[in-house]
Amino acid sequence: MAGAPIIRLDNRQPVLANLRGAIIAMGNFDGFHAGHQAVVGRAMEWARAEGRPAIVATFDPHPMRLFKPDTPPFRLTTLDQRERLFAAAGADAMLVFHFDQALAGKTAEGFVDLLVKDIGAVGVVTGEDFTFGKGRSGNIESLKTLGAGAGLRSEAVAPVKNDNGTVISSSAIRDALKRGDCAAAARLLTRPFTIEGKVLHGDKLGRTLDFPTANMELGNYQRPAYGVYAVRGCLPDGKVVDGVANIGIRPMFDPPRELLESYLFDFSGDLYDQAIEVQLIGYIRPEMKLDGLDALKAQIAKDCDAARQILAETPPLP
Repeated sequence: MAGAPIIRLDNRQPVLANLRGAIIAMGNFDGFHAGHQAVVGRAMEWARAEGRPAIVATFDPHPMRLFKPDTPPFRLTTLDQRERLFAAAGADAMLVFHFDQALAGKTAEGFVDLLVKDIGAVGVVTGEDFTFGKGRSGNIESLKTLGAGAGLRSEAVAPVKNDNGTVISSSAIRDALKRGDCAAAARLLTRPFTIEGKVLHGDKLGRTLDFPTANMELGNYQRPAYGVYAVRGCLPDGKVVDGVANIGIRPMFDPPRELLESYLFDFSGDLYDQAIEVQLIGYIRPEMKLDGLDALKAQIAKDCDAARQILAETPPLP
């Protein structure tokens, strides 16, 4: 996820003069999967061909949070992760549309006006299913029509399909994660599904079992199938460490608490209060309640062996 730092813009703030006249890749781009990458890739090509800035736009909070606030967590990336992914794709800036009632209430004409006058866009690239404006009244055809009168050009990129002809989508990735199918999620994302968070201070129980864990909350992420996974931890210093992790509510302990608990092999440093990323590489087994701490310790040792084998057979992506 390396990439030169990029500028993060907010639609409610003035856009820097050197970033006006940009080509904008427009979408939510939550998972930044292969289909999203095609949209952004086309925007990069267009911007470079005309010597213009390239900006990738995303929406935060997700519109679903405004319209259906009780929806269970479903995010595939954080804003910080998206910023790094967009940077690696070659963007000059990330534009965050703050999705609130004011933005949701804009007409299609008003949204195009915002792109042209406030953002200074001269071109927009979207997916073919892109909608915008109050009540989703705008689509790619109305974007072309309204844009033509305002000096805004637009292109739509066709969906990307996987090997069996199915359209790659964030919904398909979420379904794979719910099944614990890390390999399917990684193929669609073009990288492992990765949870980022700050390491919490806990009850230190893992230390008494000789398996100290880095514990993180799942926040707004889509919940993968609860259970034990082979993982890779990406540490603050850039080092990547193999490990095993449990995602779930820890049924052997009271009260239940939902956590991602990662035991990183061959690591003994202090990660408390630091942000790390944990890549889910392979599903080992469901979460289970065992008969005491000795049984738990023996099972963790077995899980470590299983994780090492999965990781040996799944080399890190370049």
